[in-house]
Amino acid sequence: MRKSFFVAALLALSVSAGAVAQQQQHGGTPEEQKACAHDVQKFCRAVMNDSDITVLNCLQQNRAKLTKACDQVLVSHGQ
Repeated sequence: MRKSFFVAALLALSVSAGAVAQQQQHGGTPEEQKACAHDVQKFCRAVMNDSDITVLNCLQQNRAKLTKACDQVLVSHGQ
């Protein structure tokens, strides 16, 4: 549960202000949450309890190593 909430919050940070409320309401799609959960665990475990911005920065720093699915989620949200 914590992991999926975290990924949803991460995705909410990457969308425009108008879409943030909608994204928070829906928490990101289950597919989007699943797409990045493994990458967050693998590459950003040390910062998982830090702010969502910190985790997003971690994912961006590890962009070349991310799965295609997680990379596509970031791209689809303008990251």
